[in-house]
Amino acid sequence: MSVQTPSKETSSKTKTQETTRLLLALWELGADKTALPKGKLPDRAKKAAPFKQLVEDGAIKVEKQKSSSLVSLEAKGVEQLAEELKTVDFKLDGTTTGAWLVRGLLKWLQQMETVTTIASTNGKAKKDTIASYDEFKTVALEVYDRLNREYNLDNLVPIYRIRREIGGRVSRSEFNEWVLEMQANDILQLQGGSVEDSSSDKVEDSITSKVSGLRFYAKRLA
Repeated sequence: MSVQTPSKETSSKTKTQETTRLLLALWELGADKTALPKGKLPDRAKKAAPFKQLVEDGAIKVEKQKSSSLVSLEAKGVEQLAEELKTVDFKLDGTTTGAWLVRGLLKWLQQMETVTTIASTNGKAKKDTIASYDEFKTVALEVYDRLNREYNLDNLVPIYRIRREIGGRVSRSEFNEWVLEMQANDILQLQGGSVEDSSSDKVEDSITSKVSGLRFYAKRLA
């Protein structure tokens, strides 16, 4: 009787599922907001192999304090989870699906942009579409303040981050037009410089104006 060995593709899919489950478990436990004691984490949130790799990749941070270690899910880990949830094929059968996994996926759907994306594909208008400059100004300043506070950006927030946070709620042309209008109204000051790692997509998500050229950062004036 021959014994079939798992193919490289199958092994890769299994590894990705394990990584995604671990990230989702940490996110569902709130590790993206508050560092959690590693010793008190359930087994699903500290599987040895994927955990070690995610720490090395900077998706998870482990900070030693006295006799314990605190684990937090970094922004990079949340971004990785978002990307993997778009492609990972979970097998939700009765023998392997834990309640935490279902809770985590439902929570993700409720809190992330997935909900509005699904709504739009059903022919319904997005509930959170930004329809005016005044509404955009309010949202953009809220995003600016949050990013500045959470990432200690010293009042210079990368424009590409603001654009990506607002996402599909406005078109690219509306975002450009309204950010430039905020500058004209002395609400924001757009500045040059260089974007981190000079990534072409980050440059593309910044703003170029005919008068001042390429602008990477926004500074709040009002």
